[in-house]
Amino acid sequence: MVKKYTYTPDIPEVFRCRVPLPETHQAFVMNGILREDVENEEGLTIVSNGDSGFVLSVAPGAHIPKNTQIIGVRDASNTEPVSFVNELNFGQNSESSILLCTHTLSMDEFNTESGLNIEVESNARVNIVVMQNEHNKSSHKVNFNITQKSGSYLRMNIVTLHGGAIENTINAKLTEENARCELNGIYLVDGKQEIKTSINMQHLVPRCHSSQLFKGILDNESKAFFSGKIVVSKDAQKTEAYQANHNLLLSRQAKVYAQPQLEIYADDVKCSHGATSGRLDDNALFYMRSRGIGAKEAKLLQQIAFVYDVLEKINNEQLQKRLQDLVESRLRGEFSHCSNCSLNCC
Repeated sequence: MVKKYTYTPDIPEVFRCRVPLPETHQAFVMNGILREDVENEEGLTIVSNGDSGFVLSVAPGAHIPKNTQIIGVRDASNTEPVSFVNELNFGQNSESSILLCTHTLSMDEFNTESGLNIEVESNARVNIVVMQNEHNKSSHKVNFNITQKSGSYLRMNIVTLHGGAIENTINAKLTEENARCELNGIYLVDGKQEIKTSINMQHLVPRCHSSQLFKGILDNESKAFFSGKIVVSKDAQKTEAYQANHNLLLSRQAKVYAQPQLEIYADDVKCSHGATSGRLDDNALFYMRSRGIGAKEAKLLQQIAFVYDVLEKINNEQLQKRLQDLVESRLRGEFSHCSNCSLNCC
């Protein structure tokens, strides 16, 4: 197969991300520092944000058909704690798709804290996919700050494949009417891994829509924490806001703590929230086994089905298929075959 994408600039031969699609615009961030600025004729630029982090800008009216991938990597050249802020600015009436990946290239105990400030101007349409794939000794806190203006649309999907301690905090503000925000996520944790997801969705004006769907699969002694709040201000009439968090526990030792919350100060709204946790469906397993499917494969199929409705929300079919393959590999335990490898097959 001919490789149709290039890294900006060349990156170490030891690392090749399996996710990028053909003809993807790419940038490479090493320990929080952008390696090279990126600019294309379609209206997208990526430049350094001071000493660390980056600023991604999509020009007003720009329609960028290709995906843009930013690959964030921690490696042995800097094992100190790293903190930086990234800015994503999407101009009015623009349309774009962004893929953000984080990886580790060595088994050092990395401690990373990053901010992601997302500004979506009027009538802009944005799809963002975040893939987190770091080794079991890493710790990464990500603060997402989202602001949306009138008629804008943002769909963000977070796929957490691996990481020792991952903490995703999302603060979203719908500041002008008819904004729409969709937040979706999958987290797969085992061993002693922990993941924390905190969401604060603020409806500040009338006629906005938000939805949240987060699903997790936990095994061994892993832990997951989910705290989701929807706040509807007193002037935010005609709001529609939905939230759901569902978890599948594969062992008796795995723990999940869910705290869905609604704060509604308006009276003409449609809002709902819910959280569930449970185990594999014995009846479904029995049915599959009675049809000749082995026990191990039957359990895997049930897990894949559990997270599929989140994966199908990824707008690009090729990217959706590649991430589905990685999720299946993770659930099959293929990453654990290389316990001393930091790449996790990515």
